[in-house]
Amino acid sequence: MTYPLKFRQHVLAIKTQEKLTYAQTATRFCVGTASLMRWAKRIEPCLTRDKPATKINQAALILDVETYPDASQHERAQRMGVSARGICDALKRAGFSYKKNILSSQNRRPSAKRFPKQAPGL
Repeated sequence: MTYPLKFRQHVLAIKTQEKLTYAQTATRFCVGTASLMRWAKRIEPCLTRDKPATKINQAALILDVETYPDASQHERAQRMGVSARGICDALKRAGFSYKKNILSSQNRRPSAKRFPKQAPGL
């Protein structure tokens, strides 16, 4: 849970005004002592996470999408040895945000004649 900036400033101001220790302040405001120490170093909360993908190679993922455009995320995950959720996140980072077409390339073949619906009782 991320605490708002105003709350962090208030807690550190009370700690300074009343000359409390980190442990006393943590007990009073029901927060962790490690959190208070982090706030003393850097008061602004981190809004984004700057961590690159560690297991999924972006170039390999793009090649996989070009090679198998109609594959599901589960199939991609099995081929690359990662979780389906990881594939989902990697596809978003790579800019792929579409759903599969109902008429995939396998279903675009000419099909047999389609017969119109007949009225019941005929």
